Amino acid sequence: MVDLMGKKNYYFALSILIFIVCIIGVLVNGVQLDIQFQGGTIMQIEMPDDTFDTELAADIVKASIGKTATVNKSSTFNAENESDRIHLMVLNIASNETLTDDERNIVINALRNEFNIPQDSSINVNSVEPFIGEEFRMNALRAIAVSSVLIILYVWWRFRALRGLSAGVFAVVTLIHDIIVMFAAYVLLKIPVNDSFVAAMLTIIGYSINDTIVIYDRIRENKKLMRKATVRELVNKSVYQSLSRSVNTSLTTLIAVLTLLVYAIIFNIQSIREFTLPLVVGIISGVYSSLFIASSLYMVWQERKPNRRAASRKQAKT
Repeated sequence: MVDLMGKKNYYFALSILIFIVCIIGVLVNGVQLDIQFQGGTIMQIEMPDDTFDTELAADIVKASIGKTATVNKSSTFNAENESDRIHLMVLNIASNETLTDDERNIVINALRNEFNIPQDSSINVNSVEPFIGEEFRMNALRAIAVSSVLIILYVWWRFRALRGLSAGVFAVVTLIHDIIVMFAAYVLLKIPVNDSFVAAMLTIIGYSINDTIVIYDRIRENKKLMRKATVRELVNKSVYQSLSRSVNTSLTTLIAVLTLLVYAIIFNIQSIREFTLPLVVGIISGVYSSLFIASSLYMVWQERKPNRRAASRKQAKT
């Protein structure tokens, strides 16, 4: 049997490296908040075709009104003729204030002159006030906090034989690990953090905790069968037995998500692409953290518990 737990330091080092990359990415690229979290204005402009340059459009917005815009290509079906597709330029202008009527007109006229947009093209403008973005952001943080507390309580009760409180805490630590990895993907790929991030994050939390509970359950069962085994032997065998199941489950999930991602790329569906691309990263991180981070942390904690007890008794005697 491969000594998977003997390589725990490599697992921890890899996670630390990912965190460092995330910090560097934040310092270099910054964190782009979409209008759902910050407030701002979304503009959808019907285009003659999809050959326009999104970077040029963003530069035009910056030069016109001095605000940064994230510009994407999108498309939709023509209601009158479903075989035709309507090409759209989608501008997300996140700011502490929504665009005024004058600013909207300046942007539209500048883009129309550059890209030869017809006068009768459809233009839709939606605004999100900053206080709504703040409220949405706080609700997302509350959802994460409440789910973390409930997970700790459930694992604590479910795995009382494994010192459930520590197992629950380490399960949440792995979830935080996965959230940071997904956040790093958003930062490095320069994807604006929006409601898709919250949906993807909660999806990965559910996926990862399910994998972690399967491993904890295997440890609990093996503890009854391997009464003389050390903590390292017990955890190593449990992870080894769960390895093929976790990898196979992740592969089948990845196939489905990758299919959706390819579909979104082919048909240029920005919202689905922004959701599925970080989700791929999150699934890989979820299976990795469940197998090697949660189990390694639990093993290290249990191995050092006798030393902590001995040190406490020695301190009490003195």
